[in-house]
Amino acid sequence: MKVINLSDQNSVINLYMAELRDKSYQKNRLLFRNNIIRIGEMMAFELSKTLTYKPKTITTPLGTIDIPLVKDDLLLTTVLRAGLPFHEGFLRVFDHAENGFISAFRMYTNREHTEVGVHTEYLAAPSAKGKTLVIVDPMLATGGSMVAAYEALVATGKPAKVHIACVIGTPEGVDMLRNTVSDDTTLWCAAIDPGMNEQKYIVPGFGDCGDLCYGEKL
Repeated sequence: MKVINLSDQNSVINLYMAELRDKSYQKNRLLFRNNIIRIGEMMAFELSKTLTYKPKTITTPLGTIDIPLVKDDLLLTTVLRAGLPFHEGFLRVFDHAENGFISAFRMYTNREHTEVGVHTEYLAAPSAKGKTLVIVDPMLATGGSMVAAYEALVATGKPAKVHIACVIGTPEGVDMLRNTVSDDTTLWCAAIDPGMNEQKYIVPGFGDCGDLCYGEKL
């Protein structure tokens, strides 16, 4: 699996990440969501450079010109609910892509909330067979939710390529994916943080992305 960590190079994404991590900035959900969207847009742009292209002749009012356009048949998928603004950023770039949605969420399996299981119950997506599958989810902590989403989606048909995108990952999550997904998968991260706390939240991270985007859950 190839890992691309965008924080290895300085860019304006640094500003968006700094704001996402700032406790005072997090009080405004609209601003928080907008930065998740913007990171999605920029990551989608970087990912677009790795796709295959085919020239298409375009007729202008004054003549014709050949322009290389994306050849890949894209299936853009996300994990509910935290993935929705991140997915929106990708969709603004890949606006002709097919879309899929899956629920894969963590459940603590012990009273101390230190052991985590993953539950999936909903999948709405076309077949991934022969397509370039892009799975987006902001947080890659243990990797359990992403693996569950990946396995559910590839079960609909073998994709030609797989890209996995997150805002923040951990070494543990990266290792989990490396041991699960196909070797030709590419993982995109805006940052990879040092690890997790006892409750399996990324540290320093920025907290629960779904809650920060939409409000606390029951």
